[in-house]
Amino acid sequence: MSERLNVLKTYKLYVGGKFPRSESGRVYEVTDAKGKWLANAPLSSRKDARDAVVAARKAFGGWSGATAYNRGQILYRVAEMLEGRREQYVAEVAGAESLSKSKAAAQVDAAIDRWVWYAGWTDKIAQVTGGGNPVAGPFFNLSSPEPTGVVAVLAPQESSFLGLVSVVAPVIATGNTAVVIASEKSPLPALSLGEVLATSDLPGGVVNVLSGRTAEIAAPLAAHQDVNAIDLAGADEALAKELEIAAADNLKRVLRPQAVDNADWFAAPGTDRMTAFLETKTVWHPTGALGASGSSY
Repeated sequence: MSERLNVLKTYKLYVGGKFPRSESGRVYEVTDAKGKWLANAPLSSRKDARDAVVAARKAFGGWSGATAYNRGQILYRVAEMLEGRREQYVAEVAGAESLSKSKAAAQVDAAIDRWVWYAGWTDKIAQVTGGGNPVAGPFFNLSSPEPTGVVAVLAPQESSFLGLVSVVAPVIATGNTAVVIASEKSPLPALSLGEVLATSDLPGGVVNVLSGRTAEIAAPLAAHQDVNAIDLAGADEALAKELEIAAADNLKRVLRPQAVDNADWFAAPGTDRMTAFLETKTVWHPTGALGASGSSY
């Protein structure tokens, strides 16, 4: 039997529900820790970043307007698809982070579980962050959370899949849309995530995945007037300071990078990354006449 031709995978960006190559036509070599070539990844340009913001803004109305229950269903479907491609991700994470198969499997399993966890929060976060407020007067005063808008996310550099899921899932669970910059040295799991998102009922443009030089792509996103917030998880101290200054121009919400190593991504995430990109809307409504027996309602 003749030996089969080795079919190499062509990795592409994920923007607006489609898989374009970088408009620049550039790629860069992705290697493992020992310098072994793994693949060529697209080297995104500023134009790619702007295109991703346009796609994210276009998708925002539909995604933020969907019911929380529906968003939870779609996020759970993503977890189902990830589970079905578990072996692929184990191989990619093992190569990206130079891990043994068992350690890579632990990362992938935790990432899938993390996605399910956030899927369960979509219709519960409003009860935690909103509610009725006591006021001195004949009014109902109700506070409810609303998504911030388009969020630029710098994925963690060292945790190519578990860290990635830990910063992307909370952003979209609450109704935001995202432009994600994959880990510069280990972008392949993030680019493969786009293939899952495209086939899991998630509307195109809700998540857009770019690969390339983090600083080069992040600069135009931090300064972009149609980006509402930025998560600097994948930025070092110097880059974070530079991006935070640029983000101040249109008063973006900024989540500064935290000191997290690979092991810490396994820790229970809490709700901080969801509430970081939520606004609070407060509504006043008259209760009608109030007497000894209570409201006229």
